[in-house]
Amino acid sequence: RDFTKFTSMEISFSKFQGTGNDFVIMDAWEQEINLSTDQIRHTCDRHFGIGADGLMIIRRHPECDFEMLYFNADGYPGSMCGNGGRCLVKYAYERGYIGRHTRFMAVDGEHRADILDQGDVSLQMGDVKGFEKRNDAFFLNTGSPHYVCFVENAKRTDVIAEGRKIRYNEEFAAAGTNVNFVQQLSGTSIFIRTYERGVEDETLSCGTGVTAAALVSMAGVPGKDRGTVQVETPGGSLQVDFVRKENGFTGIRLIGPATFVFKGTIRYDQGE
Repeated sequence: RDFTKFTSMEISFSKFQGTGNDFVIMDAWEQEINLSTDQIRHTCDRHFGIGADGLMIIRRHPECDFEMLYFNADGYPGSMCGNGGRCLVKYAYERGYIGRHTRFMAVDGEHRADILDQGDVSLQMGDVKGFEKRNDAFFLNTGSPHYVCFVENAKRTDVIAEGRKIRYNEEFAAAGTNVNFVQQLSGTSIFIRTYERGVEDETLSCGTGVTAAALVSMAGVPGKDRGTVQVETPGGSLQVDFVRKENGFTGIRLIGPATFVFKGTIRYDQGE
């Protein structure tokens, strides 16, 4: 589908957030939605638009319950978004498109998810084959690329300045990477702050970053073939469950809240 085609219309939207990671959701269940890069960027702008870390379009899928189309705040198609996926599952559930158990298609393949009794969303992430050691840091892909470094005090880390240095260095400048600064709180809990590519700023939470940091934090712990990591972010708490295999991790689940914020309509006028 051509998402660069200009359209002039009013579109209904809903806004959801997952631990402060916020998204505009547009519904293409019964209609076509084609937005240009500039229109998506305008929509996500926090001063001139609705304001969000990303925009998602939900539409029917021939084999799964639905399809998730994700765009970064810069207007371009993004890689997998864990918190976005959880928010879209909650939206689909509240709209009556799915039951409490679902499977959907995203850019990195099929995902399964469940609405838990307390309303949280448990999202199955893709298997992770392993990670690369980079001096005192780690690099892995959890649906999106993540650079993970451990720090003594994440709250005092200049995430934007330090994150940009890594995201725009010679190795990562072309494709970009997300950069995570992680503080170990205990054997099974961490605190994380993330600089996100596509947003080009710190976000209050990043689902694939939380997943990456949780897996790396447990990689060197002996006897932890199956475990749970509690993850604190500036926007709230998440949980990552995993099963460790010889060649990486499987059975990865990202668990946490996904909350409706508000809904409305946005008009795209000629020239926007």
